Amino acid sequence: MSMITADPQDVPKVEHFAFTPENLEKAKALMANYPPGRQASAVIGVLDVAQRQHGWLPRAAMDEAAKLLDMAPIRVYEIATFYTMFQLKPKGRYLLQVCTTTPCWLRGSDAIMKACEEAVDGKTFSLQEVECLGACVNAPVVQINDDFYEDLDADSMKKVLDAFRRGETPKPGPQVDRQTSAPVGGPTTLKSE
Repeated sequence: MSMITADPQDVPKVEHFAFTPENLEKAKALMANYPPGRQASAVIGVLDVAQRQHGWLPRAAMDEAAKLLDMAPIRVYEIATFYTMFQLKPKGRYLLQVCTTTPCWLRGSDAIMKACEEAVDGKTFSLQEVECLGACVNAPVVQINDDFYEDLDADSMKKVLDAFRRGETPKPGPQVDRQTSAPVGGPTTLKSE
């Protein structure tokens, strides 16, 4: 299985990173949300801007963020290596983040993980096991890039992956007859006027 990891031996060396003028403005706008001298509070947002620009977060980008935020680089590395939202090596076009904590596991995340493992190729799909994605009522859940796909089973997961392979974007959210987090099949109480 090709999981996204922070193993330094797997990470290509990127010599230089610079924010584009547009992304530098985004980073400065994030920093402006905090009082003078507290710009380090914007570190997660600034790292996200850098990752979206580069596709993943090389050390050169972390160093540039540290310089911009007037932080020690090690403080930025600590944050980037702690949060699973930061990808520390190149990934496929679609990052499959499979939740395997208890609610998802009880509802079949093992089968979802297996379907994702079979799809991983490093170019189209990369895989990462993550802790709770916060959509337990609609378990099992997979985050694909910025969207959540919920109420999955092995077959519906394969259909979602096939749609991405065809260049389509499947509808995010529940993959069963459910409106957001309402009971499957619709409301069961307060149905009359």
